[in-house]
Amino acid sequence: MITLVLGGARSGKSRIAQALASANQLPVVYIATATALDEEMAARIEHHQHNRPSEWRVRECPLDLAAALQEETQHPQTILVDCLTLWLNNQMFEYPEQDFSTLFNELVNSLSANKTQVIFVANEVGLGIIPLGEISRKFVDEAGRLNQQLAQIADKVLFVAAGLPLTLKDTTK
Repeated sequence: MITLVLGGARSGKSRIAQALASANQLPVVYIATATALDEEMAARIEHHQHNRPSEWRVRECPLDLAAALQEETQHPQTILVDCLTLWLNNQMFEYPEQDFSTLFNELVNSLSANKTQVIFVANEVGLGIIPLGEISRKFVDEAGRLNQQLAQIADKVLFVAAGLPLTLKDTTK
């Protein structure tokens, strides 16, 4: 089963995703995509580290998420990826000229043999004003495309605002 949890910054999406992962009663592997490029991001990472259960296995994966998922989905466990938006940011920083459509297809294809629950966390960045800079507009566009593509294959999609989840899609009922 694939779940996509969307929301804005500090909307409570990670807390909701962690609750879903804990409720599954299986071991959890937390795939962390953030990189501490500055003090503020380091503090955010530390906040997430303190707020997740210590028994969860953590796998750092700033770039090669498809390979990590292909490996991890072969085991009976819950996989929590937090977050796709930071993974996309890493991709744009490291490989700005890559074909993002191919990258997203590789990510989706890595889930084809999925044998477990995968929960993705992602920011919904398309609700604000159109950014001024070209790279910012490209980021918003690609994040929107990525979210749409994962929402299409997800069994469940939640939108979180003010800590409250709203179900956008649920094919499990």
